[in-house]
Amino acid sequence: MSRPVTTPPPLHLVLGEEELLVERAVREALDTARLADPAADATRIPVSELTPSYFAELVSPSLFSEGRVIVLDSAQEIGQENADAVLSYVADPADGIVLIVVHSGGGRSKAAKSLPAALRKAGAVVTECPKITKPAEREAFVRNEVRRAGGRIDAAGVVALIDAVGTDLRELASAAAQLVADSGGSVDEEAVRRYHRGRAEVTGFQVAEKAVAGDGAAALESLRWAQQIGVAHVLLADALADAVRTIARVSAAGRGHPNQLAGELGMPPWKIRKAQGQSKGWSSAGLAKAMRVAARVNADVKGAAADPGYALERAVLDIVAARRQR
Repeated sequence: MSRPVTTPPPLHLVLGEEELLVERAVREALDTARLADPAADATRIPVSELTPSYFAELVSPSLFSEGRVIVLDSAQEIGQENADAVLSYVADPADGIVLIVVHSGGGRSKAAKSLPAALRKAGAVVTECPKITKPAEREAFVRNEVRRAGGRIDAAGVVALIDAVGTDLRELASAAAQLVADSGGSVDEEAVRRYHRGRAEVTGFQVAEKAVAGDGAAALESLRWAQQIGVAHVLLADALADAVRTIARVSAAGRGHPNQLAGELGMPPWKIRKAQGQSKGWSSAGLAKAMRVAARVNADVKGAAADPGYALERAVLDIVAARRQR
């Protein structure tokens, strides 16, 4: 018996600064929309590139009743005219259109600061993505990741995993998923120690670092080893996208001290410092191409490509080639 197709919520508010959680929330809202309409077209645009007329065009009902998903990024930068256009629309949303508004929770203008409350009042489905900074929050994140992967972990295992992997949430998520798969679902301190003992772990982030550095041979070698030991295709694609997106954001911010840029970009200073070094070999055209590659491989590993492994190899080579573009 087939499951009934339900109408997806027309309005989502993704609120917070934790990048991994934000991207997941956007992806889950998009997936929900495509359960109802697999052919739904998706458009993602930062509000800095939005105009009221373009927004009106995006949310106008299609002549052919085609479903659409509109993602407005960085809504904390929205101006009054665009905010008015968005709020006018959500008061009477069109059928078949899902609007996802991504907002950090801050904002400089009155329009930006008041937008989340207005969207809540309009009935938005709200996903909170607060920055994870405290040890207790990080431990809760690990427990949730293990549970999300279908496993369970004891308190000692949580501490051991953070000790072994570090504080990067994407790496913790990847390690948690692999540990659940390797341990049969039950993760304890010994399972963590056994998993990490005597072995240099290959993660998606190591693959991505080699790719954005332009080292194609090393990136492919790391990619193939990562696939061999079972790193999920989606995590490898996420790592490539994160590396490219981080370099693009840091490059666009211009030169500046990492500590000063941290608040503006919502990134830790060490990550900005690292991206500043990586950005030296990239041109604006190359980064634009790499962003398109990252978007493509993200779709490929979620079903658009017949062979996600090959799609990842092609993406790595395309990113390496994009770095040479001038």
